[in-house]
Amino acid sequence: MPHPRLVPAPANCLGRAICRCLNVSLSGTLLAIPAAALAQDAQENPAQEETTETMVVVGTALKVEAPLVETPRPVSTVNREELDERNVQSLDETFRYRAGVLSGHYGADNNTDWFKVRGFDHSTYQNGLRIYREGFYQWLPEPYGLERVEVFKGPSSILYGEAPPGGLINAVSKRPTREEQGRVDLQVGNRDHRQVGLDTSGPLSESGDVRYRLVGLYKERDGDLDHTENERYYLAPSLAVDLSDDTTITFLGSFQKDDGVPTNPFKLAYGTVQDTPFGKVDPSTNYSEPGYDKDERTQSALGYEFEHHFNDTWTFEQDLRYSELDLDLRSTYILSQASATEGYRGHLQRDGEIESWTVDNRMVGKWFTERTENTLLIGIDYQDFNLQGAEGDLFSFGAPIDIFDPEYGNFTPVDDSQLIEREIDKQQLGLYLQDQLRLDDRWVLLGGVRYDSAETDNANRTSGVTQRSDDDALSWSGGVMYLGENGINPYLSYTESFEPIGRVDDGGSLYDPREGEQWELGLKYAPPGWDGYVTAAVFDLEENNTLVTSPAGFQVQEGERKSTGFELESVSYLTDNLQLTAAYTYTDARLEDDERAPLIPRHQASAWLDYAFAGNALDGLKIGGGVRYVGESVDGDIEVPDYTVVDAMASYDLTDHWRTQVNVTNLTDKEYVASCDYWCYYGESRSVIGSLSYRW
Repeated sequence: MPHPRLVPAPANCLGRAICRCLNVSLSGTLLAIPAAALAQDAQENPAQEETTETMVVVGTALKVEAPLVETPRPVSTVNREELDERNVQSLDETFRYRAGVLSGHYGADNNTDWFKVRGFDHSTYQNGLRIYREGFYQWLPEPYGLERVEVFKGPSSILYGEAPPGGLINAVSKRPTREEQGRVDLQVGNRDHRQVGLDTSGPLSESGDVRYRLVGLYKERDGDLDHTENERYYLAPSLAVDLSDDTTITFLGSFQKDDGVPTNPFKLAYGTVQDTPFGKVDPSTNYSEPGYDKDERTQSALGYEFEHHFNDTWTFEQDLRYSELDLDLRSTYILSQASATEGYRGHLQRDGEIESWTVDNRMVGKWFTERTENTLLIGIDYQDFNLQGAEGDLFSFGAPIDIFDPEYGNFTPVDDSQLIEREIDKQQLGLYLQDQLRLDDRWVLLGGVRYDSAETDNANRTSGVTQRSDDDALSWSGGVMYLGENGINPYLSYTESFEPIGRVDDGGSLYDPREGEQWELGLKYAPPGWDGYVTAAVFDLEENNTLVTSPAGFQVQEGERKSTGFELESVSYLTDNLQLTAAYTYTDARLEDDERAPLIPRHQASAWLDYAFAGNALDGLKIGGGVRYVGESVDGDIEVPDYTVVDAMASYDLTDHWRTQVNVTNLTDKEYVASCDYWCYYGESRSVIGSLSYRW
């Protein structure tokens, strides 16, 4: 529907964004992640990370271990220590203090993780294998079961096949450790938050060649909207076996069950960013049917990671996972304005399941000469995806509802005859080759090519109509970096993306594949002896066959979408006890008609500072606080004002084993609209959670 014109908010300049959140010197730098030679030990025993030599190491970017500061690709990592410190409750809270990532733009959704990376959609992976998220069938990684989370910014099809141009999020699961360790966590908080977690790990044999880990969790909490809630059970066992000195296999399993009433944050511009004669809509207002709507989700996975060293040069690696997701979803939402005080509602249902197989095979070769170090990666991966279920999309549901004081129950339940039986099958085979050459310890040259073949069948079992799409793509990638003696490493890179889309438009037709490409010029700085890093980059990213939301609220494909921008990020110890994490992002995202893309702010900035007291009467106390600034965004002629949110934490080690902690997000309980994209969305309200942990 057309949007009435809104009086623009005052303009915000770059200086204002930086001054709000980056008014701290970036002269110090840090990130405590082990060096490549120690990466495996650190993964198996996270407790050792704090005592090992510090160097930034990443595996996601190249599928091989390489120092992040010597990689001509943009990657950011959040490790377990930071996840605990900020008490991350959902995956989309992970990168609030990193550059290039937007989250929280749809408010506090309790059944979906929402990210925008460099102004575009992203794909989600777990342990390097794709997590399928088609339509409303959303796999949700539980943060308590993760060791770290990585974001690859920009097109990443060269190694991972189908992916949106924004990049990918990779969630890395906790693994067995060589030394016995464990923890029990209890939490309580506002909105009736209750949580108990168990994480235990160690050797099962005297020699340590068989190791286990068991992670379990129960939590429940009311949603940010009235009459919404979610309850979760989570269990993740894993087992690592050293078959020989050269061969290791790690089995990874998980089971997760969610039951609740979905949080639909959809609200109209009328009553949120626009004034009305009746005032503003309360952020907690719920337009669904709490007694009828439901979100019952069960997801399970089982797989393994296999590694064999043939010799000092060649290694074979294979990752495999089978996963299932069962969903029974009823979700009612406000659709459009009916009168000055009422709105029409829509309703959707999904009752079905996803089954998927993913396997990735890699040969990694490393050899050296007097002047060179060469790493060759040859891989083949395969993905098989099947979705079967009944679906219903009603754009007229029940009587109009009062926008300011909703009453429930005035509707007719959906009959099975109103549902469509659908089945989607997709298979994708990918072959890839990548070579990284290090020359004279001064130059890093990177090149790669990938071929993908994807087949998608979308069958409407109710009408008997089947649509088929066969897509092939050749993706290229390249980069060059100069390694300066002073730790300043400039680089230039080019990457491409390719993404077949398993969903259909409102007419039931398959979307065309999306394709993207990116040029990036950047600088990475991590001088020897400094505990941390600073990265800066400018990028130019373009997507063809992009998806946008039409005025009627449907997803349609409309030509090209472009995003250009600048990112600055640092994680650093200013002193032995004082740590700073800071980021700034400028993104200019535009649609084919050169209009600004909805949801995406031009400016984002954040800074988190924490201090650990040591050697005095306050020994064991750690305090921290953060500021997050998000600039104004637009939706057509509607402008969404900028906002600033403050977070805080404090922890205290009672003994060597016991720790208490309090985390507060949106400390001032600021009321704000996070974004608009046809609908508008209030940001998350204040969250207060207290924790008690016992660790051994």
